[in-house]
Amino acid sequence: MSVSAQLVKELRERTGVGMMQCKKALIECEGDLEAAERHLRTTGQMQADKKSSRIAAEGAILLAQTDDGSAALLMEVNSETDFVAKDENFLTFAQDCADAALASGFAEVEELMAQGFEERRQELVLKLGENIQVRRLTRIEAEGGMLGCYVHNRRIGAVVLLEADSTELGRGLAMHVAAFNPVCVSDADVPAELLESEREVLVAQAQDSGKPPEIIEKMVEGRLRKYLSGITLLGQSYVLDNDVTVGKVLKAEDASVRAFARMEVGEGMEKKQENFAEEVYAQAEKFDND
Repeated sequence: MSVSAQLVKELRERTGVGMMQCKKALIECEGDLEAAERHLRTTGQMQADKKSSRIAAEGAILLAQTDDGSAALLMEVNSETDFVAKDENFLTFAQDCADAALASGFAEVEELMAQGFEERRQELVLKLGENIQVRRLTRIEAEGGMLGCYVHNRRIGAVVLLEADSTELGRGLAMHVAAFNPVCVSDADVPAELLESEREVLVAQAQDSGKPPEIIEKMVEGRLRKYLSGITLLGQSYVLDNDVTVGKVLKAEDASVRAFARMEVGEGMEKKQENFAEEVYAQAEKFDND
């Protein structure tokens, strides 16, 4: 049978459960609003939706890649605790989400969830007793280049699009992006507002020195160059060889980087502060010494 949108909306307002679940419950209960509400209560859907309001800042970063290397996708799926983030049921769901998003070409999480994954998410919430959320995804196409990928302990993931012949270089650069979190590839890519903001700060700091204007200008320019080398991929010291910059490594390999993407669990969310980037750096040192 069919049910009216108004009836679905009323059940949604009563229970707080998703529209699709409300519609399904009404169909099963032949349009009986009271029976549908009882059905949602007894099946635990309302309980699952209540859990969805709790902060979920733990979780995992998943990587999915096409067999031919033409595309890669990073996805963040969150849980409330690290314990659940390591649960096989959680990890299976998370990887299935990433694989499906890559295969279907989805650009938004909402597109994925509408393909049956919202129902799976709610079932997992009930099974594990925590809020589970598919937070975000980003996809990078090889576009004639190659993709270097790296995920560290499912906490940080990076994908680098480069022009090169070395898969080892691609993985090393992805590891570098994971560890050092550059803002952009080169000086030319730095947003003008970010550059101007930093210049204003440096000018104010230099003026406190009491030095002549021409000296202040040189101080600011020198500090600005140092700032840019710290936030740009090409200017940073390479994670696998601190004696050279990424720019020099690429030049020696006759390679170039066109773009990159990076994800870290819980970025921008309320969570316990842990420095997983330092873990990547430590792992890179070990990798370099092996």
